[in-house]
Amino acid sequence: MRPPHSHSPDDSDAPAATRPSKTQLKKEMHDLQALGEALVELGDDRLTALALPEPLLDAVREFQRTRSHEGRRRQMQYIGKLMRHADAEPIREAVAASRLGRARDALALHEAEHWRSELIAGDAALTAWTTRHPGTDLQQLRSLIRAARKEAAEPGPPGAAPRKGRAFRELFLFIRDQHE
Repeated sequence: MRPPHSHSPDDSDAPAATRPSKTQLKKEMHDLQALGEALVELGDDRLTALALPEPLLDAVREFQRTRSHEGRRRQMQYIGKLMRHADAEPIREAVAASRLGRARDALALHEAEHWRSELIAGDAALTAWTTRHPGTDLQQLRSLIRAARKEAAEPGPPGAAPRKGRAFRELFLFIRDQHE
């Protein structure tokens, strides 16, 4: 007869090597909590497109309505708990797509700023612009460049940076709209 507390290799307990460690489980829970934090930053249209389970969607909307720090903290923990039962992959994809979209928008703005600087600096950039964007209204572009150059050349207060006013902004908007 076996002693009551001895374990033999044929015990029904799963071996410790196949079970995730406590550290691994905590890491997975923290990852889901972080994903939940990114989820609450998505817009309402993206949330409804995800087809989230109703309790999770309600919890996210409740988080967005909550203003107190402690209430938001507790609601986020609840969202993390609900995330354990939701399919995390579509949520990860939606969050990644949202972040990629913002990065793309920022890149487009930086590129428009670069073109504006180049076009104001010299006429060589205008040639490069027209080869890259053949459908551009050149008359309007030249007019905007002229106005921005004139505006930048106007003397401002002593020691101040060159003036960047309305023509500077209009040139930027024209470039941004043409570049899309």
